[in-house]
Amino acid sequence: MDKIDETQVMRARDFWASVVMIAVSLFFLWRTSEIPLWGGNRAGVSGTDWYNSAAIVPLFIFGGLLVLSLVLLVISIRSGGAQNALSGGGIGWDRAEVLRSTTIGLMLLAFVVGLVPRVDFILCSGLMITALTFGFYGGHAQRALIACLAVTVAGLFAFVSFPAHADWNAHGDDWVTLILWIILTLLVLNKAGSERVLRYVPFIAFLAPPILVCAMAFGFRQNVPARGGLIFKQIEYHYYVTLRPLWKD
Repeated sequence: MDKIDETQVMRARDFWASVVMIAVSLFFLWRTSEIPLWGGNRAGVSGTDWYNSAAIVPLFIFGGLLVLSLVLLVISIRSGGAQNALSGGGIGWDRAEVLRSTTIGLMLLAFVVGLVPRVDFILCSGLMITALTFGFYGGHAQRALIACLAVTVAGLFAFVSFPAHADWNAHGDDWVTLILWIILTLLVLNKAGSERVLRYVPFIAFLAPPILVCAMAFGFRQNVPARGGLIFKQIEYHYYVTLRPLWKD
């Protein structure tokens, strides 16, 4: 396949990817619109401060994703990607491409539906960051399957074991996610000797989720998914009981 054909394949894939991301962004923006932004009643408390609304973070995330998706769509259409995609059904797809797309889709589904509502956000985000980097850096099919298995097992366990909202503060799914994260991290460290990028994955996966969740909860006063999770519950307790009184007093 020559360079021109490779470019056509890439632009055709960009077209389909942008269409899917636009649909996902619009869906979650629609769901976010149900959260009061300009005042209203939130968790039984009436307020008028827009910056305290739980809708701020998802609006920025999915609004930004929508803008980027539209930009990608325009670039694809201008370069002929839309014509190739609609005439060829997404040219250039092979077994490796289908495997990569399927495993990423399953991981995102398990993360959004199974993990985020039930499992400690720090744990499930750390697992997801580790799995995505380990599974798809370097194009190793076996590693992609292992990463997908780890995330989907954690998500499926959480979804099946704790389907009711009343049980979402149980910690059984937190422990399963933590164990799978540790196993996957050991696999990353085993490969880190020959792949330099993997050396930084455990640090990023360990530091990024707590920083994000603490900024959301204590900086911007946003709702945190699975607030009673195994780790964040302890962070929140010590913040209000141990740390906050130091400067409030």
